Amino acid sequence: MSKEPVAVVGIGQTQHTAARRDVSLAGLVREAALRALEDAELTWADIDAVVIGKAPDFFEGVMMPELYLADALGAVGKPLLRVHTAGSVGGSTALVAAAQVAARIHRTVLTLAFEKQSESNAMWGLSLPVPFQQPLLAGAGGFFAPHVRAYMRRSGAPAGTGSLVAYKDRRNALRNPYAHLHEHGLTLEKVRSSPMLWDPIRYSETCPSSDGACAMVLTDRAGAARAPRPPAWMHGGAMRSEPTLFAGKDCVSPRAGRDCAADVYRQAGITDPRRQIDAVEMYVPFSWYEPMWLENLGFAAEGEGWKLVESGVTELDGELPVNPSGGVLSTNPIGASGMIRFAEAALQVRGEAGEHQVEGARTALGHAYGGGSQFFSMWVVGDAPPPG
Repeated sequence: MSKEPVAVVGIGQTQHTAARRDVSLAGLVREAALRALEDAELTWADIDAVVIGKAPDFFEGVMMPELYLADALGAVGKPLLRVHTAGSVGGSTALVAAAQVAARIHRTVLTLAFEKQSESNAMWGLSLPVPFQQPLLAGAGGFFAPHVRAYMRRSGAPAGTGSLVAYKDRRNALRNPYAHLHEHGLTLEKVRSSPMLWDPIRYSETCPSSDGACAMVLTDRAGAARAPRPPAWMHGGAMRSEPTLFAGKDCVSPRAGRDCAADVYRQAGITDPRRQIDAVEMYVPFSWYEPMWLENLGFAAEGEGWKLVESGVTELDGELPVNPSGGVLSTNPIGASGMIRFAEAALQVRGEAGEHQVEGARTALGHAYGGGSQFFSMWVVGDAPPPG
């Protein structure tokens, strides 16, 4: 039996900021959920199941928050499933929800991911000592900086590439009313002269710590036919994982990322991603990961990703716009960051991304990674149903 086509008919985000002290955790998730329902012109009664995701519980210090969030999410008496794959969880959560629809288990599913990082300290939370593991050295940046250095040595990328990415994404964020960071008056020189945090990663080349949530309503073909406006259609989706550390692991271009992208492209019938994908929402918490992931995802040959950045290909008006929303570099409620990438890709093909809309976008990629570059989740969405 063929899979049921999956459509994105509702998208909702909260206002992302350093601290949403005006709402509780329940209030935060309900805000995103209600906006997604409003976008789809549906009510709680139309939702058959809820799939939620977030990063580790110690980020807020509330264990298994899904148990007390069921009421806020309209999930009382309905199936509720929680997903966790570290930083990629927002993407994985959307894929698990999509699988419920594709398998015809449920017809309409609300999926939501969230984080309220102001109620903890993510940097130090990520620095807990783990036996027999490489220490994170005060936050994720301490873990990933050596991988960036390895990329620079391998590719010959100039030292200023990371600043170009950060400058681009922060300018894009000015067009996105939901983005956390709106840095008016930012210049490339300000990015390049910002303090060095983890060599070679500078302060302005890192993601913020945000409170926020993102929700989507996914439905089947019949539900899409009743939608108030054309939906985004899922053409392919996949997850892959690998250990954090093992002999022969390529930290610059992880095998799991390459395999995940290849699977998604195969499902979507994409043979030349550089030419066939119109917009990319890529998980880039540290600016250097844009050129690294451009190679990992097949948009550039090995060692060539930084050249796309330098030549302006990934600018909002370039041949391959990357993170028109401002990306993780501008908004980072960790548990939701991956779903925001997926949702923003859907907004692009629906033509509803507002001032950061990529003109003529018909096919878009949403990408997320997590842990020590060990968890990957991706989907490709289009403005028309998949063939078949």
